[in-house]
Order: sequence, then C-alpha cells, then structure tokens
Amino acid sequence: MENEENIRRVNNYMHIDVKLLKACIKNKRKAQEKLYEACYLFLIPICKRYHNSETDARAAYNVAFIKIIDNLHKLDLEEVPFAAWAKRVMTNTLIDEYRKNRKYREKISKRHQERELEYHSEGVVNEAESNFGEATIMKLLDYLKPATKRVFILYVIEGYTHKEIGEIMEMSDGTSKWHLSTARKELKELLEKQEKIKLQNLAI
Repeated sequence: MENEENIRRVNNYMHIDVKLLKACIKNKRKAQEKLYEACYLFLIPICKRYHNSETDARAAYNVAFIKIIDNLHKLDLEEVPFAAWAKRVMTNTLIDEYRKNRKYREKISKRHQERELEYHSEGVVNEAESNFGEATIMKLLDYLKPATKRVFILYVIEGYTHKEIGEIMEMSDGTSKWHLSTARKELKELLEKQEKIKLQNLAI
C-alpha cells in the first residue's frame, strides 16, 4: 500500500489523497477497499490498546470503518486532515463500545467523596510514563482494572482532559483523577517488581 500514489505513510502517519476519498464518497468499491486496508494499518494499533483479542480488535475496527465511510461526505476534505478525523472516529467508537459493554459503573455521588478522591490524586508523582517505554507500559496496563486502564489510555495516550474523560465515562473529574492516580501507582509497583526480578536474574 505504501507504494501507491494515493496513499502515503510517513513516520507512521497516514496521508490519503483527496481523489481516493472522493471516490469512496461516490461508493466506488475498489476505492473503499484501498481505504479499508490503509486505515487498518493506521488504526488497528488503537483497537489493540482496548482489546487483547485480535478478533475483537478487528470487529471494533470494522464498526468504526463503516462510520468513516458513512460520514465521509460530511468532512471538509480540503480543510480537515483525514487521518486525524479517522483516528477520532475510531477512538469514539471504542469509547461507545466500552459504555455499552462494561459490566459495572463506578457510583460516587457525594461531593465530599469526590473531593477526597481528587485530593488523593493530586500529590501522586508520576514516573511511569517518563522513565519507561510505551511498549512496556502497554503490556502492564492489562493488569489494571478496566475502568482504570481506560482512564490511563484516554488521558496519557489519547490526550483527553479529566473533564472530557468524565463526560465520556460518565464519572466526575475527581473520579477520573483517582483512576489515573491509581493507574500510575500500580504501574510503578509493577515496574519496580520487574526491575527487581531482572536484578535477581543477573545476580544468579
């Protein structure tokens, strides 16, 4: 795909020629197939952050791609970068999926509880993201509770604010901060255990 004129990938960034997108809007099947393959390479890594199963990740991608095709005609192709828009559609699809399928909801309604959560989240020193590679962090995220993992991904990797995360996951800003704080503390503990094991192996 990288060698075709209407699709270019530079530094893991996808650029789709406007002509191909316009052909997709006109429901040209071959154009849509090319776009599917190009978007798959770009967006499937995002799906895999939320799904351990390859099958589930692909299913989520397929749902998002249908939304991309259905809404492509609404996009100002000359003004809005397609790759950024497609990534947003993918992320929103995963969030919607999480909302529908999650088995439980955090129910914290009292204001003093929210203030307490926010207070405990403020003083946490985060060293996990800065001292270790993303690949290592992503593997360890699977050890976190689902809601805590989602908040960490949305805040640290996707760049959402606590207010936005609160709206997405239907929780307070303070609860979002608490989940982030918990994720950081638990990741730090897991990383420290990994380092200890490495040192023990070296000593043998």
